[in-house]
Amino acid sequence: MILVTGATGFVGNALVIRLAADRRFGRIVAAVRRSRVSLPEGVQSVCVGDFLPSTDWGEALQGVDGVVHCAARVHVMQDDATDPLQAYREVNVEGTLNLARQAAKAGVRRFVFVSSIKVNGEATRLGHPFRADDSPAPSDPYGVSKMEAEMGLRQIESDTGMEVVIVRPPLVYGPGVKANFASMMRWVARGVPLPLGAIHNVRSMVALDNLVDVLITALRHPAAAGQTFLVSDGEDVSTTELLRLTARAMGKRAVLLPVPAFALEFGAALVGKRAVAQRLCGSLQVDIEKTRRLLGWKPPLTLDQGLRKAVEALQQ
Repeated sequence: MILVTGATGFVGNALVIRLAADRRFGRIVAAVRRSRVSLPEGVQSVCVGDFLPSTDWGEALQGVDGVVHCAARVHVMQDDATDPLQAYREVNVEGTLNLARQAAKAGVRRFVFVSSIKVNGEATRLGHPFRADDSPAPSDPYGVSKMEAEMGLRQIESDTGMEVVIVRPPLVYGPGVKANFASMMRWVARGVPLPLGAIHNVRSMVALDNLVDVLITALRHPAAAGQTFLVSDGEDVSTTELLRLTARAMGKRAVLLPVPAFALEFGAALVGKRAVAQRLCGSLQVDIEKTRRLLGWKPPLTLDQGLRKAVEALQQ
């Protein structure tokens, strides 16, 4: 039996749907905040309320053999919390470790934690991708909270013997994606001219289906126990290439103006959007060789296929 937290979220919901169709894992339990939610047939929902350090997971963990922990206080560009780091710690660190301790006590064999590439850092130099076993270097409160959760989980693993698997995805896209990626697709769909035709960075992303597939592999593969994995589509692209591929998936042509990256970064800094420009112009590349080698895993979807699925959902 498998418990999925954050089961109504972008990643959690896709994972629940996939697990429900896979008979190898038996019954699927979805931890939800509210009792009235739509879930696939045969999935048992357990209402746990808000995800807090004091949450009682007793009912949800009964008979559970594996946990995939997707619930989190997610990263936002403009965080209005008085103390952002403490707000992230309450959910992403204390809440996670509370669940893990109860899971170990309940006899859970394996705990899969959806972390973030932000544990590695914010950017890479060209030709120097992040690797799973690099020293952590988070630079914002969200990344720090995920790193601290990882450290706490490793200690629980050492103390209890419960197997912990950590997966750090970069940007996740797919059907139902929101925030900046959804805005980008809408701009391309409308034919809005974008000043992003001369960006020569390298960025890794992961299609939702690919992330779900590696999470399922992490649940069952013997070699996953005690490991940290990075995941991506295995096809890195520049921002300019991404926009062109997205337009192609729509049957359109992207309207891209060749504005130099330094000019974009300078202009963004003047209007307080330095972080946005860094994501558009900077590189963030991940090396998934360890994931391929230890798990025998390869991305089921290509980048083109992943973009088509995201575009099709947007157009419905």
